[in-house]
Amino acid sequence: MWARDLLDMPAISRFYPSATCSLASASSRSPPRRRRVVSPMGQSPSAPSGHNRHRSRSSSRWPRPGLGLDLGLLLGRKPRSGGERLDIANRVRCFLSPPTAEADAEGKAAGSREEDEVGGEEAGHLVVMVNGLYGSSEDWKFAAEQFVKRLPGKVFVHRSQSNHSKLTYDGVDLMGERLAEEVRQIVQRRRNLRKISFVAHSLGGLVTRYAIGKLYEPPMNEVSSLDTDKLSDEHKIPDGGKIAGLEPINFITSATPHLGSRWNKQLPFLFGAPLLERTAAETAHFIVGRTGKHLFLTDRDDGKSPLLLRMVEDCDDGKFMSALRSFKHRVAYANITYDHIVGWRTSSIRRQHELPKLKLTANDKKYPHVINVDKENSEDHQQDESVDASLANSLEETMIRGLTQVSWERVDVCFHKSWLRYNAHYNIQVRIHPGNSDGEDVIYHMIDKFLV
Repeated sequence: MWARDLLDMPAISRFYPSATCSLASASSRSPPRRRRVVSPMGQSPSAPSGHNRHRSRSSSRWPRPGLGLDLGLLLGRKPRSGGERLDIANRVRCFLSPPTAEADAEGKAAGSREEDEVGGEEAGHLVVMVNGLYGSSEDWKFAAEQFVKRLPGKVFVHRSQSNHSKLTYDGVDLMGERLAEEVRQIVQRRRNLRKISFVAHSLGGLVTRYAIGKLYEPPMNEVSSLDTDKLSDEHKIPDGGKIAGLEPINFITSATPHLGSRWNKQLPFLFGAPLLERTAAETAHFIVGRTGKHLFLTDRDDGKSPLLLRMVEDCDDGKFMSALRSFKHRVAYANITYDHIVGWRTSSIRRQHELPKLKLTANDKKYPHVINVDKENSEDHQQDESVDASLANSLEETMIRGLTQVSWERVDVCFHKSWLRYNAHYNIQVRIHPGNSDGEDVIYHMIDKFLV
């Protein structure tokens, strides 16, 4: 019975409790819903006869019996524009369609809209906030307001609009292209901008890493790539590279699966069961399209290695590591527990033995859910004998070694005392306010440590 109900649920509901079937409408093949249309004389035309007989239960905006409580409505989440329902046909088309000029068009359209921007005209520091899977610009509304309020006149915040809802199934690369084009449009429109920072949640962190690889502009006096590889991280940081022509300052991610979701307990709601984890890796693309292939490293486009593996180095696809290296401050916020979507290792870019043993209490009462700040780079320990030799050449180890070529500040977060602790994945972002308000201190911590 439970399995049948689960299969009846919209696909995204199985992964994200807040994105339930109440946020969706009928697919394009369903008959139009009955609408009350008022004529100029104030009379309402009658609906076509037999209309109700053709309406299926799937076109209802309310959850079907047996699906349980709608967590999104409970927390006050606003319905998606148009009340979109997951459309399997559209999802398949997105999965099968290669990246096209539509990505540029979407980015240009998003970059020209101003409804998701806050901050003074005089501010020269652009902060781009990027949503995660099946998210939208609304997810960063609270954080954007706090950035402008606490850093008055210093930052101009743009909440990314180019990747939302079902567009987040198109893959990290196509989403990254859209985001890059969106940023270009903003920079072109606002000529006073001098600096740029990114704040991303969940999948948005991977999308942002791809986008900056496309936006990276090397300094005029850059040495050859061969000589650059021989330099230590200390000497690589001040290379003068630009992102979209601006000085890169902060690169901040929260609950981002930097190492993907393929490895043990990286997708915590599978409880670490090997069979479930293998099944998820083999079927994720049926649920979230090309994005699923990228997250589980099962993509083999044109015989290339998985995209996430390519994104830990400079390659033909983009200068990903040079772009990351150009930022003065890189921070990874990670939930140590209660996050059922993204595991602690992948979000903090650590090996299993590097995860610190922490008490579930904060050291600073000002930030009750921030329990640890680690400025030590895990790469300093990569030669440690405790590293399992069998993992030395694994894909996960390759990604860790690649990403830790640059230093990261890791901020460990715990919502153990939160009444909504099991929604930690969204608390860390304050996706819905006041529903996820327990994460406010995490946003304040992010702002207080932000380099302006």
